[in-house]
Amino acid sequence: MANTTFSGPVRSLNGFISFGPKAVISLTASATLTVAAHAGRIITTNLADGKFLLPSITSGSSSAVAGANDYNVLSNLGCTYLFWVETLATDMDIYTDGTDKFVGAVYTGIDSEETGETFLAAAANDVMTFNGTTTGGIVGSWIECTAIASAKYFVRAGLIGSGTIATPFANA
Repeated sequence: MANTTFSGPVRSLNGFISFGPKAVISLTASATLTVAAHAGRIITTNLADGKFLLPSITSGSSSAVAGANDYNVLSNLGCTYLFWVETLATDMDIYTDGTDKFVGAVYTGIDSEETGETFLAAAANDVMTFNGTTTGGIVGSWIECTAIASAKYFVRAGLIGSGTIATPFANA
């Protein structure tokens, strides 16, 4: 089935099921993500040293005519990118174009203990780096990034780390 556009809310009394060979994307090399190929899918990474650039946020709006809907509007607000770490990430980066920044928080738990810490994104943060130890990225870690406003990616994550854990957030 081709892409389908709806102009109003879509309701399902029994949920939506995303499945099939394109519901999970495996990245085996560094990549620049796109809305068409990566948004709304589970992105698995079996790359210890991967660099993943999120799409620049566009927040175009509908036509100025009252009640009009422009289906060709260039907006990716609401697009979500969910990463699942399946190989120890020794130097994995998820980053933005530099204009877009991260808001939100990540939780990093220590793999051998029942402790952890939450790290908040600072206003200038546009990079998350996972080293497989202190900043997380041990197999089973997950990271979710959603375009929520002009220049803002909301991030939340469940990271697995070791040692004295530290924030994965940084500035490019």
